[in-house]
Amino acid sequence: MLRIVPSIFSLLQTQNCVKSRYRYRTLCSVVLQPDRASTCSESVSKPMLEQHQHSVMDPSLYTAPPEVRGMTCLDKEVFSQTVIVPALRVPKEVLNKLVKSLKKVALQRPGIRRVVEVEGSDDERLLLLDPASVSSPSSFSDAEAEALQSFGVPQELQRYELRLTYDNLKSEEVLRAVLPEGQDVTSGFSRVGHIAHMNLREHQLPYRNLIGQVIMDKNPGVTCVVNKTNTIDSAYRNFKMEVMAGEENMVAKVRENGVTYEFDFSRVYWNPRLSTEHERVVALLKRGDTVLDVFAGVGPFAIPAARRGCTVLANDLNPESHRWLQHNCKLNKVERKVTTFNLDGRDFIQGPLKQQLPVMMKGKASVHVVMNLPALALEFLDAFRGLLDQGLSCDVNLPQVHCYGFSKEDDPQKDVVERASASLGFSLEGLCSVHLVRNVAPNKEMMCVSFTIPKEVLFSRESTQTEAIEEPAPKRQKCEETTN
Repeated sequence: MLRIVPSIFSLLQTQNCVKSRYRYRTLCSVVLQPDRASTCSESVSKPMLEQHQHSVMDPSLYTAPPEVRGMTCLDKEVFSQTVIVPALRVPKEVLNKLVKSLKKVALQRPGIRRVVEVEGSDDERLLLLDPASVSSPSSFSDAEAEALQSFGVPQELQRYELRLTYDNLKSEEVLRAVLPEGQDVTSGFSRVGHIAHMNLREHQLPYRNLIGQVIMDKNPGVTCVVNKTNTIDSAYRNFKMEVMAGEENMVAKVRENGVTYEFDFSRVYWNPRLSTEHERVVALLKRGDTVLDVFAGVGPFAIPAARRGCTVLANDLNPESHRWLQHNCKLNKVERKVTTFNLDGRDFIQGPLKQQLPVMMKGKASVHVVMNLPALALEFLDAFRGLLDQGLSCDVNLPQVHCYGFSKEDDPQKDVVERASASLGFSLEGLCSVHLVRNVAPNKEMMCVSFTIPKEVLFSRESTQTEAIEEPAPKRQKCEETTN
């Protein structure tokens, strides 16, 4: 013990001459004598921490300096800090195998190498460990301790000085340090090509530019960060947004389920969280089927269906969505299989769909109607009441409908079935299936109700007795025409 301390103090005195960015210090052997190790560690670490007042030993690894709290203009230099992490001295010949055995406790940080050189030794390396996982030799699991023993590596921890900068921090760490203490930290976003889309809360708005910069810095490929400033316009299903950081290029290119889409994100509807749902419905289709997409958007149902060998009629009220739908059909080489329309959903059902449905129903292939406008689609189902002439009602292949809706009720499945039944004027109880698509918000679910349109509805003598609900009148768009 007495031999160790003088050597450590000697090393401390010469530390300023070390040009390397990283330094390590031997704690002491703590393999078989934990009590003695505790005493040794205490006596050694105190003078070191006095010498290095900016060094930190914290299980969370990083504690932000107090001056970053409330920062609204990002100053990356302020986040720099020296921390102390545990390390193991490992012979080079067993390093790779040992790293695999200790991968759960090895340090993992953006831009930080967990294996570094040992000063004065070509035969050994230091393996940096996560201080949240390893604070003493007893922190190793039985399997990890056994691996150390089998490779002949003593459980002798080193103190390693590591310089952390802004580049080595995670976005959550930066934002947690900056935003007012006790308030929610938002680092989640939807990725749409090069665009990160966020929904900030009121208390986060003063920090929006900083938040945008942090999100862009920490996510390679993101060159634009936007914040939604209002709810979705139910007419065109887009929303106003502001650019928080980066370029103002809103034309995104995304790839979903093997299909490429391009569109102006500021003028059309696109939700990356629906990729699984798109895939689920498309998987129901067979080559030769017909798909009638009432609210097609830029084509996330229509184009994969066409690539699957289906004939598709795709409609959207938004002229921008219709333009990008046509563009994406050409982009994916399915323009001959997709016929596009720019109509109100009800006009599409009672126009092109009504005209072509009788022929489709006489064939053996299935006919699918997709209605993905969850804010209103259930109310559009009444457009099918008495849609076709009764003379066609024999031996026909009735279409299958996949209709989406939001629900805030305690029993969302029951709710959407009752609302669909009311709109059809016919009970779907026991005649439909309901799929939970996703949780949109607390107490708000997105549901999909699927059913075969009953003959009693499609060939009813009476059309809807309720006032027809149309998609809201389009609002004049202030932005200029987008060009390809």
